[in-house]
Amino acid sequence: MVEKIRKCISSKRPIVFEDSKIPVWLSKINPIEIYALSFACFVFCRGKLNDITRRHETIHYHQQLEMLFVGQWLMYGIFWLIGLIKHRDTKKAYYLNPFEKEAYDNDQKSDYLNKRKMWNWINYIKQ
Repeated sequence: MVEKIRKCISSKRPIVFEDSKIPVWLSKINPIEIYALSFACFVFCRGKLNDITRRHETIHYHQQLEMLFVGQWLMYGIFWLIGLIKHRDTKKAYYLNPFEKEAYDNDQKSDYLNKRKMWNWINYIKQ
């Protein structure tokens, strides 16, 4: 059953909006410059998506799918707050978030989305 769900998730791709103003607007209130972001079944990119960024954002989309969206958003925020308290640095809190760590570690692997195990971000919590 889990393998069937994993295969279903791995075949899904988000709807992409290139040349979007949303990352530009969010960058004004965010500690990092946002080029692209995944939210629900959408990816918003301020320019054109290359293969690496597309894969990175699709990894986030798969994380959201397996956690029914809201669960991932809540956990992402919790991990970011823990990182902020621990490191007192907004950029470190972002880059050390296990959801980001999984995406950055695997966004250059062209076959990753097809082989990704469900809940793989958990392996990045203690790293």
